[in-house]
Amino acid sequence: MPELPDLETYRDALAKRIRSQTLERTRILNPFVLRTAVPPIDEAAGKRVIDVRRLGKRVVFELEGQFFIVLHLMIAGRLRWLAPGAKPPARITLAVFEFPNGWLALTEAGTKRRASIHCVRGAAALAALDAGGLEVFAIDLAAFTARLASENHTLKRALTDPHLIAGIGNAYSDEILHRARLSPITLTAKLKPDEWARLFAATRAVLAEWVERLGTQSHGGFPEKVTAFRPEMAVHGRFGKPCPVCGAPVQRIVYAENECNYCARCQTGGVVLADRALSRLLHTSWPRSIDALE
Repeated sequence: MPELPDLETYRDALAKRIRSQTLERTRILNPFVLRTAVPPIDEAAGKRVIDVRRLGKRVVFELEGQFFIVLHLMIAGRLRWLAPGAKPPARITLAVFEFPNGWLALTEAGTKRRASIHCVRGAAALAALDAGGLEVFAIDLAAFTARLASENHTLKRALTDPHLIAGIGNAYSDEILHRARLSPITLTAKLKPDEWARLFAATRAVLAEWVERLGTQSHGGFPEKVTAFRPEMAVHGRFGKPCPVCGAPVQRIVYAENECNYCARCQTGGVVLADRALSRLLHTSWPRSIDALE
């Protein structure tokens, strides 16, 4: 799922292209992508784009008359910028937004069709779509600590809960926790003041670095390779590869459709965390420390 750095890159690229432009027409190619009926999306035609925003993990087009089009890409949704009149990718295109200077296609790989479009009118209706997570660049350490400590969750879950902190998902939470040298399964209630400070600093640093990196990589063009797995990442998606800090093999915990990646030596005091499926299979053969693996 695209997270804050990816969405900020999309937002910046879109703002440069469609701010002050008129949305001429919206074509809905898959009826399931549009999740609202009132106001009808056809009312957006002919309205000028005032701004492009990010709302948590959503991209928002603010049009004249406080008319908002809200895109949620979910896991497989992506945005593509096309020349006017160009044919959008077959089968995977859910909607096309036509502007005088280019067309924006909302695509989604796979068949689950989780990506969505909401049309709302007014600031209150837009706020109702906000999960409530705090923006990490708009708060201080005290607010960050208070929000994450308000519920006793593992750090991995707390960072990825959109009701607590906005814009962070599976990939960047791995990177943040590695930078902070904290275990993903540590409970928020057990964190010490110096650890909260490390976590807050790492959260801001990792997100800021990746916003800058992705913006640089796009070279002023429209983002084309939006993915949760990047070779420059320290641990996410790098199971078995060496940690860039200590050289130990990166470990992972697989659950549902996600996985948690971490360095046992840097983050868990050398302890290899139990993977529910593998540890049940291996029982006593499950390695208890990174040294046992080496």
